[in-house]
Amino acid sequence: MKPGTNLELAVVGGGTMGAGIAYVSAQAGGRVFVVEPDEARSEGLKRTVHDAVVSAIKRGKMDDEKGRALAARIERVASVERLPTGLDLIVESVPERLELKLEVLARVAARKPALIATNTSSLSIDRLAEAVADPASFLGMHFFNPVWSIKLVEIIRGGRTSPDAIESARAVSAWLSKESLVVRDVPGFATSRLDLIASLEAMRMLESGVASAEDIDRAAVLAYHHPVGPLRLSDIVGLDVRLDIARSLELAHGPRFAPPTILARMVSEGKLGEKVGQGFFSWPK
Repeated sequence: MKPGTNLELAVVGGGTMGAGIAYVSAQAGGRVFVVEPDEARSEGLKRTVHDAVVSAIKRGKMDDEKGRALAARIERVASVERLPTGLDLIVESVPERLELKLEVLARVAARKPALIATNTSSLSIDRLAEAVADPASFLGMHFFNPVWSIKLVEIIRGGRTSPDAIESARAVSAWLSKESLVVRDVPGFATSRLDLIASLEAMRMLESGVASAEDIDRAAVLAYHHPVGPLRLSDIVGLDVRLDIARSLELAHGPRFAPPTILARMVSEGKLGEKVGQGFFSWPK
């Protein structure tokens, strides 16, 4: 794969991560299809892209004409079956539920793209590859939120991923103006383990009254130059997502990844973070 301005790709899932991947792909000059069957989420996708374009224009990163052209390169379709066959890349970015991802990936493989990637942050690439007819062309491409700001893609190599697929994923990452690293398929990979352990410890500190959520996050930002604190980042990621990943990594790596009581309680109360307006912080609409 030799990425260029005519690269055609698709993202399955129009949530926060899917919208971000679509945006940076269109920004690089690609034509992007986003599979999103839900009408409300589709409107959210449009708003996310629009807001990102407006922000980029305000910061002098692009002018109005380029902003309109970027948005025009993103097309929403209602199902995987409506995607063109033979795309350069399809990225699966649906919620972290194994059966859902297996079902979606099987449908994606039927569209015969050159490369299939999953944006999973915790599930086994080899397990997900069971849904794909050609596992050599399948791997993980783990993006980070917000996708347009964080310059890293974690490429996860499955047991049957081919060297050509790895090189294609590296080329796509470079085309998106991102750095890449390659890790093998172990639970939590590299970045999810590092990120989660910091977030869980911050939650335990809050739970035991060490400091307020604001001050715990300020410590990470001011002392360690993190762009955002671990509790605010957890709100952005989604506390339900954090809980699912913690439970998965606890099974794989032991009690150091056990979810704190405060996390399980907040999820049970529906306090899932930014997407619902309330988590460790309030998120006004």
